Amino acid sequence: MDTAQHELEQVVYQRPESLMEVDTHYCPGCTHGVAHRLVAEVLDEMQVRQRTIGVASVGCSVFAYNYFNTDFVQAPHGRAPAMATGIKRCLPDRIVFTYQGDGDMASIGMGEVVAAAARGENITVVFINNANYGMTGGQMAPTTLPGQKTTSSPNGRDVETQGFPMQAAELLATLEGTSYSVRRSLHDPKNVRMAKKALRTAFEVQARGMGFSIVELLSVCPTNWGMTPLQSLKWLEEAMIPFYPIGDYKVNPALAGLRF
Repeated sequence: MDTAQHELEQVVYQRPESLMEVDTHYCPGCTHGVAHRLVAEVLDEMQVRQRTIGVASVGCSVFAYNYFNTDFVQAPHGRAPAMATGIKRCLPDRIVFTYQGDGDMASIGMGEVVAAAARGENITVVFINNANYGMTGGQMAPTTLPGQKTTSSPNGRDVETQGFPMQAAELLATLEGTSYSVRRSLHDPKNVRMAKKALRTAFEVQARGMGFSIVELLSVCPTNWGMTPLQSLKWLEEAMIPFYPIGDYKVNPALAGLRF
């Protein structure tokens, strides 16, 4: 075999060890699968898979424990940060992360995540924001945009009666115990790469004992948005990002110069 042929046959893309070799239940076009892969790649690269414990939320990602090849527990609705706190305090040498949607974290679980951040718990939160309650039929969520139509707001979200959307990354950045709070998106290759770097930084914050870290990921929901997968990617870029700007909202100065 000559050198050129050998290079063509080398594996350049394969399933991360931290992902199970199973099909997921997510709808076509959903970016939960992209988020799963990014988390798994980071765990592999940090070589922490065997000492990682994930905490699954209630929502579309409720079966995350079937997809990650790590230890996993299932939390009651909204209580993933509380469960992660208990696990991390009992097993401080473990890498502990929650994987939560906007209905779970920004609604019923907002008190839990705010308290965990305020205490500076040394855990990592992966927060998926798709602007609706995905699992239960596409109802209005705390993250639903002003004017956005959902099954429970058919005329669009009215901020005068239903309030403004929750901007989690900005909110949690105000707390002293938060060491790292950023927002990224999953709508195109460039932003997917940026999301992975942010996840790596968040897990490094935990590995270095620097306190609470959260990465908010803007994600699409073609089924409940009533769009094709391609239309949903465009809508995320044109409608969601102006209200949920991609950016770093709090970065511990000790992370200066850290690059992945």
